[in-house]
Amino acid sequence: MLEALPLVPLLAALLVLALPADGPRRAVLILTALTHAALVAATFVWPPAPAYGGLLELDAPGQLFLALASVLFLAASVYAAGYLRHEGAGPKRDFQDGAAFVNAPERIFTMCLCFFLAAMTVVCATRNLSVLWVGIEATTLSSAPLIYFHRHRRSLEATWKYLVICSVGIALALLGNILFSVAFYDPASPLASMNLSGMLPRAALAAKPWLRAAFIFVLVGYGSKMGLAPMHNWLPDAHSQSPSLVSALLSGALLNCAFLGILRANQVLCAADMGAFSGELLILFGLISMATAAVFVVGQGDYKRLLAYSSVEHMGILALGVGVGGGAAFGAMLHAVNHSLTKGALFLLSGNILAVYHTRSCHDARGVAQALPVTAALWMAGFLAICGSPPFGIFVSELTILKTMLTTGHVAAAIGYLVLLAVIFVGMSVPVARMVQGPLPPATARPGREGLLAVAPPLALLAATLALGLYLPRALTAFLHQAAAAVAMGG
Repeated sequence: MLEALPLVPLLAALLVLALPADGPRRAVLILTALTHAALVAATFVWPPAPAYGGLLELDAPGQLFLALASVLFLAASVYAAGYLRHEGAGPKRDFQDGAAFVNAPERIFTMCLCFFLAAMTVVCATRNLSVLWVGIEATTLSSAPLIYFHRHRRSLEATWKYLVICSVGIALALLGNILFSVAFYDPASPLASMNLSGMLPRAALAAKPWLRAAFIFVLVGYGSKMGLAPMHNWLPDAHSQSPSLVSALLSGALLNCAFLGILRANQVLCAADMGAFSGELLILFGLISMATAAVFVVGQGDYKRLLAYSSVEHMGILALGVGVGGGAAFGAMLHAVNHSLTKGALFLLSGNILAVYHTRSCHDARGVAQALPVTAALWMAGFLAICGSPPFGIFVSELTILKTMLTTGHVAAAIGYLVLLAVIFVGMSVPVARMVQGPLPPATARPGREGLLAVAPPLALLAATLALGLYLPRALTAFLHQAAAAVAMGG
C-alpha cells in the first residue's frame, strides 16, 4: 500500500501530460485525489509495512500531515475543475497594470499539481532525513510552476523569490543533515544511518555540540520553507500571486511538510535529552513569527497577503506549541489540523472574490455579502475560525497551548502570545468586516448563482473545523497524543 501512495500521483502526472483535452485532465486530477485520499484512509485501518527498503515508513506525525495534504488536495482538485474552466485559454489583461499575459498551459499546471502531491507524499511517508530532504526539494521544484501559472511580471518575481529563498533554506537544511551524520559518526560503522529508526536508539551517544549545530541549521533551513520569521519573505508574494487553489495547498499542506522536517530534527534532540535546547529555539522563533505577522496584518490592504501573514502567525503557534512540549505539543498537532482546514477554505474563498472583483484590495472588494452571499457567509465564518473564535477548532487548540504554557511556567511567553493574538484579531477584523458589509461598488456586476464547485470545497473544510471545535473524537484525540509524544519533549 505504501508503495502505491507516491506512484498514484506520479502516474497521473504522466497521464495528464499525454491527454489531448482539458476536460479529461480535470477528471483525472479529481480521480487521482480521490484515489490518494482512499489509500491514505486505508493506512489508518491497515497500518502499512515499510516500503522500498525502509525508505518509506509511516509514523503518527507523518500520517497526520499526509492525511491533511491529501484532504486539501482533494478539495483543491474539485475547486480546480471549475476554476480552470473559468480561466480558459488565450491572452488576458492584468487587472493591476493592464499588461497582457497568458496563463500556463493547463496540461503543465495539472501535471505539476500531481507531481506536487507525489513530492508531499514522499516527505510525509518517510522517516529517513535524507529522503525527506529530497522530497522537500521536489516540492519546491514542482510548486514553482504553479505559482507562475499567471505569467505576468509580479508572478514571475514571486516565483523567483520563492525559488531563491527556499533553495538557500534547503541548502542550509542539507548542511544540518551532514552535521547530524557527523554527530552519529562511528568508526566501526562509518556510514551513519539517516533513518530515525537507527538514529533515535543511539541519540544519547551522539556528539552533543554537533547535534546543537545540526538542529540550528535544520531549523533555519526548513524554517525558510515553513514561513517562520524572519525567513518568511517569499511567503506573502507567493501566496498572493498564486492561483487561489495553489495558495490553499501552499499554506495548508506545503508549510506542514517543512514543519515536519523540523519535527524530525526535534525528535532526535529529544531522544538525546536535549529537548530543552531545541524547545527554547522553537519558542523564540514562534514568538518572533507571531510578532512579525502582527506588524504586517495591521493595516494590510491586500486580502490574499493578509491570509499569507496569518499563515506566518500560525506557523509560529505550531513552533511555540512544540517548543513548550507536554500538552502544548498535543495542542500544536490539533492546531495543524484546524489551520490547514481553515486556511485552505479561506484561500479558496479568496479566489471566488477575486474572480468577481478583479482586485486583491480590501478597500475595493466591498459588498461581498451582496455580490456573493454564500462566499461572504463562509468568508466571515473562516475569519472567525482562523482568529480562534469559539466554537471553531482553532479556539480549542490555541487554548490548549495557552493552558500548558501557564501550567509549565512560561508566563512571559503566554502573555506575549495573548497580546499578539489580540492584535492580529483586531488587525484582521477591520478589513474583513469592510469587505463583507460595505456597499457594493457600482462597477461590480452581480455574478448570479454561485457555482457548486466554488463553494462546496470551502464549505466542507469549514464544517470540519467547526465540528472539531464542538467535539473531538476519542480516536482522533489518541492519535494526536501519539503524534505529539513522538515529536516533542513531554508530548
